[in-house]
Amino acid sequence: MPHTADLCIEAWAASREECIAEAVRGVVAGFADIPAEAAGVTRQCEVIADSDARLLAAVIEEVIYRMEAAGEIPADVEVSASAWGVHLRFTMVGSDTAAQVGAVPKAVSLHGLRLVRAAPGWTCHVTLDV
Repeated sequence: MPHTADLCIEAWAASREECIAEAVRGVVAGFADIPAEAAGVTRQCEVIADSDARLLAAVIEEVIYRMEAAGEIPADVEVSASAWGVHLRFTMVGSDTAAQVGAVPKAVSLHGLRLVRAAPGWTCHVTLDV
């Protein structure tokens, strides 16, 4: 059961990859307001996991890692399928360019984590520790 120090994100889209991208956008919107004119840089990486739900968690963990290690947050993200998981293409901006509007996520909780096909597309749920 989530508690007051959690942020729950639910997203849906026509494809698994777009559902993951929508979840990332929801995570960022939960704590940051990025100005439209903020200059971004492209960062790419591959994320793999043994299930769709773990893949969702791994992608969001990548966002949290980049925020903590490099001080960058995604202004946008493109997700495409790869042989073992997904390929991520972020447009990253410095976290100092965004206004903080909520608690910054620290970790992904595995409780209630899901990314599933649900007619007519995909849906996901993730809880973040803040």
